[in-house]
Parts: sequence; structure tokens; C-alpha cells
Amino acid sequence: MFSRGDYVNLAIGLSVAFCAISAPARADEGMLRVYMDHARIIKLDRPVAKVIIGNSAVADATVADAKTIVLTGRSFGTTNIVLLDIDGNAIVDERILVSIDEGNTVRVFRATDRTVLSCTPNCEQHATRAAAAAAAN
Repeated sequence: MFSRGDYVNLAIGLSVAFCAISAPARADEGMLRVYMDHARIIKLDRPVAKVIIGNSAVADATVADAKTIVLTGRSFGTTNIVLLDIDGNAIVDERILVSIDEGNTVRVFRATDRTVLSCTPNCEQHATRAAAAAAAN
């Protein structure tokens, strides 16, 4: 799929990018962050009676027990989660950001197409922007 020259150019670009990394943006403060295809545990101080996810295509929630919710990232994007107690009062009302675990990924840009490779330990295609746009149409 990719030639050796593509990987060499990518390695050079990554070296430059790592040297230029600054502090992460604070745009997602106040959001629950979960990686795609990963789970996150939410512990509650009182029992939950109802779980509401804004967009179940982005994230999913499972009740493990009355005070434990397992939040799973399903697709890239943002949504929200609302957890209600038995009286209908909100225990949690938070936005969720689902993203890729950036620690072991490489992004390849070609004109307007973007490919994300997940490299743990071998690089495999993780997501493609052009394919996602075509699937949406």
C-alpha cells in the first residue's frame, strides 16, 4: 500500500513534528475523553436508574452495577451522556469526546486524503478520511 519512500518521508516529517510539539490545547476540558474501541469506567456516588447516550454510534454505555458505568468509544466524534437516579435527577450530564489513542499512530496526508496508521507493533490502516466521507454519502 505504501512504498518505502513514503515511510522515509513520513519518518522525517514525524521527527520535525515531535520537535515542534507544544502543550496540548485545552479545547476538550470538561469533556469525558475515551479512545475509539476502548472502555472507560465511570464510578458513581449513588445508584443509576437510567442511562442516556446522545449518539450511540459514537459511544456506548453499559451498566456494570448500580454505581458503575462502562463507557466505550465506538466511532470518532462527540456526543453526551446523561445518567439519572431513581427520582429522575441528573447524576452526570457530560460531553464525551471519542478519539484515537495518538500514542502509537501515524498520519499520512496526500492532497485532501488522510490515512491514520495504528502502529502497535506493525503499522496497519486505522482510519481514512476519504473512505469515511464516501461511506457517509
